[in-house]
Amino acid sequence: MRKSILFTGGGTAGHVTVNLALIPHFLREGWEVEYIGSENGIEKQLIAGLDQVRYHAISTGKLRRYFDWNNFKDPFRVLKGIFQAYRLIRRQKPGLIFSKGGFVSVPVVIGGWLNRVPVIIHESDLTPGLANKLATPFASKVITTFPETTRYFKSDRAEYVGAVIREELKQGDREQGLAICRFSPNKPVLLIMGGSLGAKRINEAVRENLVSLLEQFQIVHICGKGQIDSSLQFEGYKQFEYVSDELPHLMNMADLVISRAGSNSIFEFLALRKPMLLIPLSKAASRGDQILNAESFKKMGYCDVLQEEEMTAETFLNAVFRLFDRRAEVVAQMEKNEGEDPRDKVIRMIEELAKA
Repeated sequence: MRKSILFTGGGTAGHVTVNLALIPHFLREGWEVEYIGSENGIEKQLIAGLDQVRYHAISTGKLRRYFDWNNFKDPFRVLKGIFQAYRLIRRQKPGLIFSKGGFVSVPVVIGGWLNRVPVIIHESDLTPGLANKLATPFASKVITTFPETTRYFKSDRAEYVGAVIREELKQGDREQGLAICRFSPNKPVLLIMGGSLGAKRINEAVRENLVSLLEQFQIVHICGKGQIDSSLQFEGYKQFEYVSDELPHLMNMADLVISRAGSNSIFEFLALRKPMLLIPLSKAASRGDQILNAESFKKMGYCDVLQEEEMTAETFLNAVFRLFDRRAEVVAQMEKNEGEDPRDKVIRMIEELAKA
């Protein structure tokens, strides 16, 4: 019997990561895998590396919470996207649609509903994004990463499953990470990741404190596109714009992590037992979801939090050294977080719903 699944989600890397964690399983099991995204979004770049996945681009409109003249044009782009998605889904006849969210996913979920194809929506953040709120009425099931999130969906279709983690991250090798960066095995490693959109403020804080940090740590700094400072040439300091295949090795060798508080990333650090200092995007730059993610992790004892509004060169440095001093306590708390692998749970859910 033909088995097929269609994935969607995009706009940021966080709206693709869970899909990338699931797709290899279905390819190995002989499923036909399709992906619907935007023409120029990051999802197209990330899916391009998967030769067996057919990518389809549709028209999209950004869902804004603020005034912009494009708000008058984008509804027509969304309507065009719904029509394109409807035709694609009708032609491809997938057994199920898995949506990770982002503005591109709304037309796809509605197109699936119009074709009577079951849809699972995945919500990573503690509070739902606007796209998932709009798409939920058209979904068969909504699954969440945080247990608290289910209360935001007024539906018995919402279910907590936990964080879906990419298999390859657990296969990282510390020795390979040290070799990539030419680091010593005898000095702690600090990994800094600012995210694809929010790296600038963290980069500034790191560079203001670089000399002091290098006395204690070797530093691997993932800076973001166009944000490498080539004037900073220090032993034990390695900069990257972006990493892909190397990431599992770099994460494995890290003793401490500094990061934004995007849901996918912080759950990956949790799975790898990496103490983290989280600096969530402020409400001025986001809807505040990272602040809630970070506070939830702090309550569980998995991290320390430094709010961006409180970040200075001095508070940043103090926060890093404070976390390093109590890293064993944080790791012990993380080790209490055991249970069934959420990825296996989601795969089983997809297979059962597609079969039904």
